[in-house]
Amino acid sequence: MSATTSPGTRRISIDPVTRLEGHGKIDIFLDADGEVADCFFQVPELRGFERFCEGRPVEELPRITPRICGVCPEAHLMASAKACDEVYGIELPPTARMLRELQYCLFYVTDHATHFYALGGPDFVMGPDSDPATRNLIGVIGKVGLEVAGKVIRCRQWGHEAAAIFGGRPVNPINAIPGGMSKPLSAEERVRLDEIACYMVEFAEFTLELFRNVVLANDHYVDLVLNGPYRHATYSMGLVDGKNRSNYYDGEVRVVDPEGRELVKYPPRDYLKHVAERVETWTYLKFPYLKAVGWKGLVDGVDSGVYRATPQSRLNAADAMSTPKAQAAYEQYFEVLTGDRSGKRPAHHTRAIHWARVIEMINAAERALELVRDPEITNQEKYRALPTRTPSEGVGCVEAPRGTLTHHYITDEKGIVRKANLIVGTTNNNAAISMSIKQAAQGLIHKGVDVTEGLLNKIEMAFRAYDPCYGCATHSLPGQMPMTVRIRDVDGAVLAEGSRAARGSDHA
Repeated sequence: MSATTSPGTRRISIDPVTRLEGHGKIDIFLDADGEVADCFFQVPELRGFERFCEGRPVEELPRITPRICGVCPEAHLMASAKACDEVYGIELPPTARMLRELQYCLFYVTDHATHFYALGGPDFVMGPDSDPATRNLIGVIGKVGLEVAGKVIRCRQWGHEAAAIFGGRPVNPINAIPGGMSKPLSAEERVRLDEIACYMVEFAEFTLELFRNVVLANDHYVDLVLNGPYRHATYSMGLVDGKNRSNYYDGEVRVVDPEGRELVKYPPRDYLKHVAERVETWTYLKFPYLKAVGWKGLVDGVDSGVYRATPQSRLNAADAMSTPKAQAAYEQYFEVLTGDRSGKRPAHHTRAIHWARVIEMINAAERALELVRDPEITNQEKYRALPTRTPSEGVGCVEAPRGTLTHHYITDEKGIVRKANLIVGTTNNNAAISMSIKQAAQGLIHKGVDVTEGLLNKIEMAFRAYDPCYGCATHSLPGQMPMTVRIRDVDGAVLAEGSRAARGSDHA
């Protein structure tokens, strides 16, 4: 991390930002009094994956879209396969649905563990002001011990093994296909997955206890969570089942307002009736917002259409968790943050998203264990239904670990994709992430305050809570692609520099 102040513009830059999936920078602009006037989060990469999908047979997309991201390929795999199901009008057989959800739940635990221990956890375990050379996974291992490190590695290793059992390889599996799964689950594979699910329940509970001991037992950390510059009262979005319990693979999208009142609940295919996307000139990311409320800018509150789709948002949008151990943790979460164990009063503490993430780990692990022990899971015949209808249009939606993920495909009568729209988890949170970074900067930087590396890291902590993935979130091309070319000598000194800014952007 580095910080530079430009004399003419009074700008502080954090470039690059650290511990996220993808690349990014933060520019903080100060006024004449040394207070933060504005703040921009920018991602200097453009993927535009939707255009890659056009002109391809729709059945190829569950094989292509998982390549968007090596961190959450199963999320894109499942959303894509579900969109294909709808394109072909297929009703999924029960075993196929169970297999998909089982695979997804095991992935969910693995993905959340990666962020908690490797990306977000170092700020809590090592401390936000600690030496950046040790504020990382290696430092965490050194502090918590090799035994804990072994548990984390086993969770990751077994999670990838589970992906290989389903999809033939541990990363970027491609086994979810239109109508179901590419193969059934054998009795021997079920036994091994039962063992993996049992361990993941144990590991998730262990992680919650570690969070309690490291964070909740530390008054300074609790004060940072509850009273630091990390809180936005926004709408909350998440998938729920028929009983309004949290669900990651299937269900309806539910949105509640900042007070916990339901604004809308809709099937994923109706997302365009409720969500719009705004484009700004200074970023490749779009800004989704709620149509019923409208775009009021980067502000929070009941009158702003900005919403969040995070682990905390999913807890806010649900009335309960779907498994017992997760439910107990859910009740403690809201009791500490809001004083209401029922969750009817939403939590809006950005740093507490990490805590919600651990509760989701427990929920997903418990649900995986329920599924793997259902006798129907090894049915050798009902793992796929063949498509018979002429393809047309379909929407698939899952809860990616970092937010609600929507795939929308429109094809011709031969199944060739004519249009694709993807709203990924991080895109849902783009407005909130920008707001959280600015809020942290305004709360921490003032005239006379020494802008240290630790202070800048506390600003970065605002976006890390969202576990953003920018490789798959950049879909907007507002103008020319900005480019900066620097020529350096062997010692790294800049000899010459030239740049091309995006059209219409003052902060490219």
